[in-house]
Amino acid sequence: MSDQVHTPAQPQAQPKSKLRHVMAAAAIGSALEWYDFFIYGAASALVFGPLFFPQYDATAGTLLSFATFAASFLARPFGGLFFGHFGDKWGRKPMLVATLLLVGGSTFLMGLLPTYQQIGIWAPVLLLLLRLLQGFGAGAEYGGAVIMAVEYAPAGKRALYGSFAPIGTTCGNVLAAGVFYMVTVWSGDELLDWGWRVPFLVSFLLLAFGVYVRAKVHETPVFEQARADRPPVKMPAVEAIRRSPRNFLTVIGARMAENALGYLFPVFGLNYVINNLGLPREIAIGGLIVGTASLLVGLVFFAWLSDRIGRRPVYIFGALFSAAAAFPFFLLAQTLETPLIWLAFILEMGIGSAAMFGPQAAYFCELFGPRVRYSGFAFARELSSVISGGPAPLIAALLVTTMGGATWGVCIYIIILCLITAVAVWWGPETYRNDINAEEVQDSRETAAVPAGQQA
Repeated sequence: MSDQVHTPAQPQAQPKSKLRHVMAAAAIGSALEWYDFFIYGAASALVFGPLFFPQYDATAGTLLSFATFAASFLARPFGGLFFGHFGDKWGRKPMLVATLLLVGGSTFLMGLLPTYQQIGIWAPVLLLLLRLLQGFGAGAEYGGAVIMAVEYAPAGKRALYGSFAPIGTTCGNVLAAGVFYMVTVWSGDELLDWGWRVPFLVSFLLLAFGVYVRAKVHETPVFEQARADRPPVKMPAVEAIRRSPRNFLTVIGARMAENALGYLFPVFGLNYVINNLGLPREIAIGGLIVGTASLLVGLVFFAWLSDRIGRRPVYIFGALFSAAAAFPFFLLAQTLETPLIWLAFILEMGIGSAAMFGPQAAYFCELFGPRVRYSGFAFARELSSVISGGPAPLIAALLVTTMGGATWGVCIYIIILCLITAVAVWWGPETYRNDINAEEVQDSRETAAVPAGQQA
């Protein structure tokens, strides 16, 4: 019987140079994924309406753009199932290279697309197709990056090391916001004629660097040990649900607020400040940049904190803070004062979202055993994306439009999502003291007080 539930098994020490390379590999892929998704979201808010849906008025064109943004989330669970399945059977590394190529390649091709004026209805059709391919690859990209980082992490520092993947996503957001900020200084004609293509084409540099870095990474020691001890399971996703239904549902619920707010504020918030409040693009994108920078600092702090006091209290705090900040966010934005608009982004992203995003990487990994981890993590995470993240900007835009510009409906929507997340994490197990190699997931709250010799 195992006696290492309360105190995690010590993984074989890895050279610092190898750990640095692994963390860079985890970060670069996540940076590319979120760079791609952010520039698509920003383009949906700023230019895709007139470029790909010019036959509709500005409001309808923006809503259709947001609909294509949401559509890709339908492909993400299938990508999570597909790549997660082979990631649990063949290894984490080959899937990480494959997903990177699919996500980055689709984004680059978007920058080459002809517009509606050039090829008619085929323009939005091709845009949607590339968006679905992007979503299919992204369905397993982040999960694989997180798992690689966490499975290499030293004992007691899993959340801190796992935060390199979300750090990558945040850096990708900052980079994308910076690129879009630069292109907005061009005139409207230049932006619509060719300037919008630049952020998409620049993604090729991230793609090339990411493939180079990931091709040199070795398979994780946790996967190698699991493969040496036991053969792969036949259907990892089914087995993950069968063994850990509570944990699977915990991931879905925990993602509701974090995922929705992660797309709602960068995409809908950007559109709201520009189109509903009538402020310059530079103010809106500037607020997003400072908010994302605060998210970068906050997620590292909250990841570190969750390694010391547990995943659940930090995560629940983030959900409740985000619920409390819903109305203040729009009240600050409606002052039309640049510092207060930026403060709104800082509070929500740097505290509320960061407290959920920081511990999430390690927490979701710890909820599944090593032979089903990739499938369970990716599939559950992306199922929630379909429900929460993908529709969030569209739902928020529809609520504001149907309510004549009022934002209280969006605030209620945010609060409901946050309460669902808080309840789901409260219901889920505490895992920060668990052995990352263990096949069966224990609840640290139930085992911490049990003497080591009596633990099952």
